[in-house]
Amino acid sequence: MEPLLGVKLGCLFALLALTLLCGLIPICFKWFQIHAATGRHRRVLSLLGCASAGVFLGAGLMHMTAEALEAIESEIQSFLVQNRTENERNSPELADSAQVDYPYGELIISLGFFLVFLLESLLSQCCPKMTGPSSTVQEEEWNGGHAFELHSHEPLPSPSQGPLRALVLLLSLSFHSVFEGLAVGLQPTMAATLQLCLAVLAHKGLVVFGVGLRLVQVGTASRWAVFSILALALMSPLGIAIGLAVTEGGSEGGQGLAQAVLEGVAAGTFLYVTFLEILPRELASPEAPLAKWSCVAAGFAFMAFIALWA
Repeated sequence: MEPLLGVKLGCLFALLALTLLCGLIPICFKWFQIHAATGRHRRVLSLLGCASAGVFLGAGLMHMTAEALEAIESEIQSFLVQNRTENERNSPELADSAQVDYPYGELIISLGFFLVFLLESLLSQCCPKMTGPSSTVQEEEWNGGHAFELHSHEPLPSPSQGPLRALVLLLSLSFHSVFEGLAVGLQPTMAATLQLCLAVLAHKGLVVFGVGLRLVQVGTASRWAVFSILALALMSPLGIAIGLAVTEGGSEGGQGLAQAVLEGVAAGTFLYVTFLEILPRELASPEAPLAKWSCVAAGFAFMAFIALWA
């Protein structure tokens, strides 16, 4: 076996093991079930949820969105260079017309955002019974029955949408995990492979732990939660396997652009869930706002620090 191939296979199993370990911890231990917690235990879990929300925010902005924008811009620049070369051959006067200044990356990410928005709107329109309990029940479930009655009369996000948004979160992370694994599998040297794999491991553990915690908090059955984490854990190894296959064979034209577009859509869906499900749910209660801000900021700061190497 070649040394580089052995290193990539080691990265494959390391990503699989870390994802399973971190994702299953909140599911297997009842201590993380916030619905059964009271007093200090509930406050600790609430702050832990805020920290995971900061991790999701950092992962969405500093990793998924940044990587998607970079990939889309790179592919568009490659297309423009190729188009400019052809124009120079045919007519030098048309060469400058190849310059296009339009935020395609931001547009694709926004399409992912509105795709999930449309899906939830269609479900609410076609299945009104899925809109969940009344606002009074929501207030009691989220804030002990009185917090929002005293401070606000705005409608709360429906907890019944949690499972749907958890599914969207898993799908977007699955796409991103495949692309992360693909990047590891395509590295040409052992040093580059190890550096990228360590960067992925550093942030993936916290992100997957947050996913497991989210699945527990929205009331997902243990069997389905374990299945979801297992499916998510297989995505990065799948990407590495695809990368190994691509390095052995040849890449087809347009593959890079398709990957960049999918990564942009995944980033948009991830941002939708982060801003409209995770952060509002964790910050709904007015209790200890400064402590919650500190936990969200700490989670985001850690992901921003990891972005120096990722």
